[in-house]
Amino acid sequence: MSASLPPPQAFLAAACLGTRVVVRYRIEGGMTDALGELVARTDTDCTIRTRRSDVVVPLALVLAAKPVPPPPPRRRPGPSAALR
Repeated sequence: MSASLPPPQAFLAAACLGTRVVVRYRIEGGMTDALGELVARTDTDCTIRTRRSDVVVPLALVLAAKPVPPPPPRRRPGPSAALR
């Protein structure tokens, strides 16, 4: 990848696959975020594995990107959950 990439694209180009990231990118009518694991990348896009599905994000539409810490552990249901 070119050394002249804007900072968010440069970060995505250099990040190790498997890194947990959040990526803000343009969509028709505004912006949206993808939060998950960086699982693939090419010269033109990157793929983020979110909870719901893999999201392919064109690098040209990326506005911001950064690494994020692992998700917190899921809570166990408390005693009140059994009463519902």
